[in-house]
Amino acid sequence: MPARAPAPRPPRLPARLPLLLLLVLRARCLRAEPGQGARTWARFARAPDPEAAGLLHDTFPDGFLWAVGSAAYQTEGGWRQHGKGASIWDTFTHQSWAATPGPSSSDSPPPPPSSPSPPPATGDVASDSYNNVFRDTEGLRELGVTHYRFSISWARVLPNGSAGVPNREGLRYYRRLLERLRELGVQPVVTLYHWDLPQRLQDVYGGWASRALADHFRDYAELCFRHFGGQVKYWITMDNPYVVAWHGYATGRLAPGVRGSSRLGYLVAHNLILAHAKVWHLYNTSFRPTQGGQVSIALSSHWINPRRMTDDNIKQCQKSLDFVLGWFAKPIFIDGDYPESMKSNLSSLLPDFTESEKMFIKGTADFFALSFGPTLSFQLLDPYMKFRQLESPSLRQLLSWIDLEYNHPQIFIVENGWFVSGTTKRDDAKYMYYLKKFTMETLKAIRLDGVSVIGYTAWSLLDGFEWHRGYDIRRGLFYVDFLSRDKKLLPKSSALFYQKLIQSNGFPPVPENQPLQGTFPCGFAWGVVDHYMQVDTTLSQFTDPNVYLWDVHHSKRLIKVDGLVARKRKSYCVDFSAIRPQIALLREMHVSHYHFSLDWALILPLGNQSQVNRTILHFYRCVVGELVRANITPVVALWQPAPPHHGLPPALARQGAWENPHTALAFAEYAGLCFEELGHRVKFWITVSEPNTRNMTYRSGHHLLKAHALAWRLYDEKFRHSQKGKISIALQADWIEPACPFSQKDKEVAERVLQFDIGWLAEPIFGSGDYPGVMRDWLSQRSNFLLPYFTEDEKRLIRGSFDFLAVSHYTTILVDWEKEDPLKYNDYLAVQEMTDITWLNSPGQVAVVPWGLRKVLSWLRARYGDLPVYITANGIDDDPHQEQDQLRVYYVQNYLNEALKASVLDGVNLCGYFAYSFTDRSAPNFGFYRYAVNQFEPKPSMKHYRKIIDNNGFLDSDALGRFCPEEYTVCAECSLPHSRKSLLAFIAFLFFVLIISLSLIFYYSKKGRRNYK
Repeated sequence: MPARAPAPRPPRLPARLPLLLLLVLRARCLRAEPGQGARTWARFARAPDPEAAGLLHDTFPDGFLWAVGSAAYQTEGGWRQHGKGASIWDTFTHQSWAATPGPSSSDSPPPPPSSPSPPPATGDVASDSYNNVFRDTEGLRELGVTHYRFSISWARVLPNGSAGVPNREGLRYYRRLLERLRELGVQPVVTLYHWDLPQRLQDVYGGWASRALADHFRDYAELCFRHFGGQVKYWITMDNPYVVAWHGYATGRLAPGVRGSSRLGYLVAHNLILAHAKVWHLYNTSFRPTQGGQVSIALSSHWINPRRMTDDNIKQCQKSLDFVLGWFAKPIFIDGDYPESMKSNLSSLLPDFTESEKMFIKGTADFFALSFGPTLSFQLLDPYMKFRQLESPSLRQLLSWIDLEYNHPQIFIVENGWFVSGTTKRDDAKYMYYLKKFTMETLKAIRLDGVSVIGYTAWSLLDGFEWHRGYDIRRGLFYVDFLSRDKKLLPKSSALFYQKLIQSNGFPPVPENQPLQGTFPCGFAWGVVDHYMQVDTTLSQFTDPNVYLWDVHHSKRLIKVDGLVARKRKSYCVDFSAIRPQIALLREMHVSHYHFSLDWALILPLGNQSQVNRTILHFYRCVVGELVRANITPVVALWQPAPPHHGLPPALARQGAWENPHTALAFAEYAGLCFEELGHRVKFWITVSEPNTRNMTYRSGHHLLKAHALAWRLYDEKFRHSQKGKISIALQADWIEPACPFSQKDKEVAERVLQFDIGWLAEPIFGSGDYPGVMRDWLSQRSNFLLPYFTEDEKRLIRGSFDFLAVSHYTTILVDWEKEDPLKYNDYLAVQEMTDITWLNSPGQVAVVPWGLRKVLSWLRARYGDLPVYITANGIDDDPHQEQDQLRVYYVQNYLNEALKASVLDGVNLCGYFAYSFTDRSAPNFGFYRYAVNQFEPKPSMKHYRKIIDNNGFLDSDALGRFCPEEYTVCAECSLPHSRKSLLAFIAFLFFVLIISLSLIFYYSKKGRRNYK
């Protein structure tokens, strides 16, 4: 759907379009009718292409409002100070939680954690903002926000709730706050009512269940307009009336805790809407002319997706939003009346507006103030109002729905954010990445969907009392120690992120996230991987020694003649019918290298040379021979972990696998056999490919290192001189990134995980000959002495046993030291693994993070020097139901471009890249070729990869093609005399027969002439 500009801005279309088209589109926007929001689900039904789904490198419009917010009861404290009256939340929280009525459901708040904070949790002190105006405003200055949303405590300025003599100390507090904001150049966004109704009004009138409260609210608002209106340009009458009405007066989950009925909940909402309208008209007629401000109501919503894309499910989703957001938004923004779906379903429960009330309510908002986050979503949304559909934290879709449903209003997001555990201190990674997600979705709504979003408010400024959750969660950008006396504000990682976001006004393009034009070095190894190559030793029909007769009269079939067998001939490589089609596919890809693994268990079923499968060895010889003949370099791994038995011969697996030191000796024996049988044609060896350190004991890793070193030394001493190949180990090297880039503790955790994941095997070979010091120190601190020690001879054996550095890389993982989710916390390494929710993910939930490849290559170079590096595996899974594997195209393009940056900009000696995987047959959903019914079909990603190979990188559109000269491998044994011995012998025989025949003809013709004479 093309982007469309919101009213009242002119449409964002190219100026060259005819004026008539502009007028038509403009008219269509202005004629929008309620209910157009239902188009949103169809619009977002198709998964976006990877480019659109990832980060949008752009900035927000000039003049965008960057805000942060708080609410009086959550942060002020001082509940008895300077004449403040009691509010319904004071009363509600002072009651015993055990006696507080409320429904038992999965959404009920969890019990408070064991901590020194006294139960029950209240807002009596909270963050003590009432006594710390300067502290709070310094936090605003650090963030660099342009606006600050806060609420006025009704009971602090009018202790009894009614008009009369106001509380001077309360008024003085808010004047002091506003004056401090003026000094900082921060504009206030003031909420009149954020749930804390004066208790007296609840006692006398029954709270918002009485229509009389609207007049009291109007009087309170007038007081605030008169005292503060000269400094306030944005007013919010009330926050989240859905929660106030439904959970305050129907379910009783929140203050005042009235467990009424659905009818009472709808009546309270009715009164809230009328009260809001009264205040808007008051400001519009009496204060707007002199103060020039704007007034709205903060409406909260969730987002809901259909279980399946059917018309009925979409109607249920529309109804869900009608029952929560439309309940208040349609009367105010459209026609003064409730949504039709509510009226038709709740005719006996829903109060009616008179025609005059409809006119009074309609249009009583100057902008659309939206609240979106965990206060409602996944927390206080009544399960009944989901109508069996699926809730989702999708802000972009909600913004698009509001834009279409309510005639393109200007939207000010006045509350948005997430939460972390109450035990999390300053490294709030989960909150930070939700903040990134929501701001990115807002930017996309503006730039890609044409929604008019004028401002964004992160919630909240500082930790406070979180309503039904008490102090079990934290939502602040600044950390508050509630048990301390001074309650200093300490910036969290989310605050530093938000500060940087505001400074940049979004996510502007920077050199690091822009593609690089250029080529890889000449002679760069372009390869593809097939870790578990299908070994098919089925011979062609021409090797069948049996004799057959063709039954031409009856069955029309070949009939085997029993007892009659022809002489069995020697088999040749051409007899293996599976090899040449694979070679043809490789040639079609234009790769120069092909990386595959041998099957140790097939070659040596007993784990030693007492039984050697010569047929399998012959098959492998044929594979490498055909590869070399096709000018494709075979890259052969001796062992790759694989089921069953981890790729080991069953006999060795039963004897302890790599836990048994004998396995290392058996591996060296097996390697020697492979070198001897295949080494004349294989010049590129991998001893061990992708050992998984996360599933390996220290003892197994110890023996694995010795096995690699024994094989390497054997090749170096016995075979290298004659075979002239190179050999190394291939390590899995996914990047580990600190979840909070501003946190020193997260950086330490990331380095620790890298050393355990990569350094464990890399340091002994490429570094010191011993395990990383980080590993030994960490294990010693935990009294874990299971990490073995090498003897000096073993260190000399292992250190330097490489010719190059080979790594496989697939993804990037974030790590945090905070214990946010106990179920996902690794106590052994004291680390929490997580992901950035803005990252692309494959169907297999593998994160697509191209820059992680560049970082891991630079990390390896910094630690192990300027070694020749090969990326021996890099790939992603795709959706088998999609013909266009767009994600793999995106993956290959961007990961290779990051590899180019590592080579050109960072000085990494990158010599080759191998894409994973060759076909879906051996690696389902990872292949460049689909496989079905013995047929291989190239995917679009194969053609894209081939184009990059042909260009040797990334060339400008006007650049010439590949300039590197083609190099061909000279294969002495692949020359015609070696590769076609039988054919040459037959030709020689024919030539010999021809010479003899000609000689005999000449002889007898000459003899005949003599006899004639």
